[in-house]
Amino acid sequence: MLLKPAAPGTGVIAGGAVRAVVESAGIQDVLTKSLGTTNPHNVVKATFDGLQRLKDPAAELRRRKGPPTESIDA
Repeated sequence: MLLKPAAPGTGVIAGGAVRAVVESAGIQDVLTKSLGTTNPHNVVKATFDGLQRLKDPAAELRRRKGPPTESIDA
């Protein structure tokens, strides 16, 4: 399941099962694409899995950069 943020005002671009989950979660602007199965039960499970794997952009940036290093004055 691909979940991509959309521009404000775009709305929810998703199929039936995904739309129900995303709207229930309160997400307003998102683009989705289901790859693989079209079984609604599996699509809902994949959507929940994708939403649980979302990360906070600021926290992810801090994690990637690592702890601040002190400058070395020679």
